[in-house]
Amino acid sequence: MVAPDASEDLVERLQGGSLSYSAVARGFDTPQEILSAARSDYRTLIAILYDSGHYSPVINIRVDGREAADIPLLDTPPRINRIDISVKPGPAFRFGKAVVAPLAEGTELPSGFATGQPAPSGLLQAAAAASISRWRDVGHAKADVGEQKIVARHSEAVLDAEIRILPGPKLNFGRATVDGNKNVRTDAITRIAGFPTGEVFDPEDAKLVARRLRRTGSFSSVSLREAAEPNPDGTLDFEIGIVEAVPRRIELGAEISSEQGLELSFKWTHRNMFGGAERLQFESRIRNIGGSEDIDGLLSVRLDRPAFFGPDNDLFYIAELEQLSETHYDLFRSNIGVGVRRVFSEDLFGEISIAAGYNISDDVYGNDREFYFLYLPLRLQWDKRDDPVSATEGFYLNVDAVPFAGFKNTESGLYGLLDGRGYLGLGADNKVVLAGRFQLGTVLGASVQNISPDLLFYSGGAGSVRGQPYQSLGIPVAGGVSGGRSFLGLSAEIRTQVTEKLGLVGFFDYGALDSGRVIDANSPSHSGAGLGVRYSISGIGALRLDLAYPVDGTTSDGLQFYFGIGQAF
Repeated sequence: MVAPDASEDLVERLQGGSLSYSAVARGFDTPQEILSAARSDYRTLIAILYDSGHYSPVINIRVDGREAADIPLLDTPPRINRIDISVKPGPAFRFGKAVVAPLAEGTELPSGFATGQPAPSGLLQAAAAASISRWRDVGHAKADVGEQKIVARHSEAVLDAEIRILPGPKLNFGRATVDGNKNVRTDAITRIAGFPTGEVFDPEDAKLVARRLRRTGSFSSVSLREAAEPNPDGTLDFEIGIVEAVPRRIELGAEISSEQGLELSFKWTHRNMFGGAERLQFESRIRNIGGSEDIDGLLSVRLDRPAFFGPDNDLFYIAELEQLSETHYDLFRSNIGVGVRRVFSEDLFGEISIAAGYNISDDVYGNDREFYFLYLPLRLQWDKRDDPVSATEGFYLNVDAVPFAGFKNTESGLYGLLDGRGYLGLGADNKVVLAGRFQLGTVLGASVQNISPDLLFYSGGAGSVRGQPYQSLGIPVAGGVSGGRSFLGLSAEIRTQVTEKLGLVGFFDYGALDSGRVIDANSPSHSGAGLGVRYSISGIGALRLDLAYPVDGTTSDGLQFYFGIGQAF
């Protein structure tokens, strides 16, 4: 390809768009395929040049010396040896007139759409799209482009653009019908969707309807289709098209560390249990296989009923049985509860529930200690990460507050835990990511010896300080170690992407505990650091291997390793 007057960037775009330039690489080997590619290049190259603001191009595509456009497709030569492409882009045009009208209040046109600015064709499309989008935002659902007057003054290299917008009438949402459902009831879909019949049309409200249905997990595809024409009463009907997902889903997981051994997890989910997109989930875990403590595990069941108190409020029931064989205590715990989940946006949700619990503990304060609870778990989660599995930008914040009322010898109090994470990508492709984590926990109102040990804090291991043994840091008491009433955890990682699949990580973790309500300068602490490898497997995620060594503290026990799926945080 020869384009002597074109910029290097424009030449690359022309070469990348040309089918005949890359005919061999694309596998075109017959004369018919090559000639068809050459003839289609006229349109392709002109589109690229117009998009760059060149409206007076001269293009020659010669097939063995003959202009491709002059060779009839029914008279294709038996053999093609050479294709020569010559492009004279001509001058870069600038806008003379640049008018889009009428505009809705608050319309923001592209900054380059102005007299004297370069005039690529894409800017015309962007200006028209911005104006139509704003009209739709204020209720004019059928806004469209009307008359267009585009004149290229070649002698002056000037493009005059006048685009007329037809806003159409202001409309309200009409009726919504449902199409495509087989096992999920239509009335349930309508309730979950929360279609805003009678309200002024807003494209964001239409998107929200689709998001509500998607987040149930019961549908693999959700689309909203506007009626071609509004109704005589000024309303616009919609059709909700859905494709139901396979109702049953099985998930398996595994994680291994040098101290805790192997942990296996199993999760079974039914995403349409009773025909109303209800989600029933069974989960089981077996831990400490080959580890330093006895084998323990978890059985839990949770039922979610979407849109029970309005389209953004889900009702859920939960029940759990768990046997914990931890470093400093053994605990059997059980609880059952009911709650409401409120979705404020795609990034923010909260939960409130009421639950009853019964625990039996063997710990430093005695054996067969019984705890009776009535508690009110509160949770708020704000997730602005670009990718929850392997974030490169954004932040994550989770707040748990659990007021609990104890009965018999169980004291009352408040458990709180804040978990914050932040991510910063460096470079054009985020090849380097700085990741940090901050954890702060406290228990108020109850004494250490009269709290179930699972409400106290320990430090050490994969979830807090790598390089230190699991739950190795606690509060020394006569005859053993207790958990603390307060906890501070800090983690920092530098993640580098070596290849498309292979990544390396350097990390440092710090943890501190105290028997009081807050951490201070005298609180016991420890730290660890190490290196990790991440290897991405499609459909599974990143396999994680971390090797960590103690840096500071009295709980060290040499090199620790951790193997699992996904980033550490």
